[in-house]
Amino acid sequence: MEVILIQDVDNLGSAHEKVSVKNGYARNYLIPRKLAVEANPSNLKQLEERIKQQQKKEAKMMAEVNKVIEVLKASPLKVGAKTGTSGKIFGSVTSVQLARAIRDQKGYEIDRRRIHILDEVKELGTYKAKVDFGNSNEAEVEFEVGAE
Repeated sequence: MEVILIQDVDNLGSAHEKVSVKNGYARNYLIPRKLAVEANPSNLKQLEERIKQQQKKEAKMMAEVNKVIEVLKASPLKVGAKTGTSGKIFGSVTSVQLARAIRDQKGYEIDRRRIHILDEVKELGTYKAKVDFGNSNEAEVEFEVGAE
């Protein structure tokens, strides 16, 4: 029996995928638990429409992500840190401080867990960090650490 999965099912497939399963598995497990629907012509049309809408949505998101990447690469961020007399920082600059700097200086809210600082920041200077936007979209951001 051909069914269209509504949700991801382990060892079977992902959502919005058409799969072939045994009749009993579909009737007794997948369909009653609302994990799948029968692959009839009307459901197939709905699936095609959902896929088209998903692709449009992803294209719009990609355009927005590319816009954010261009803004982040335009100029380096400035991050302030408390320093001693020799230029060493008390502690280090973290992704939380970098996320706050992006929000304040560029106007974009980026989750701190998506920011990965490449080098350990212990002194004043210019450093790089990677921002992961998902779907293999990454941007390398420069930031300057200055004394507060």
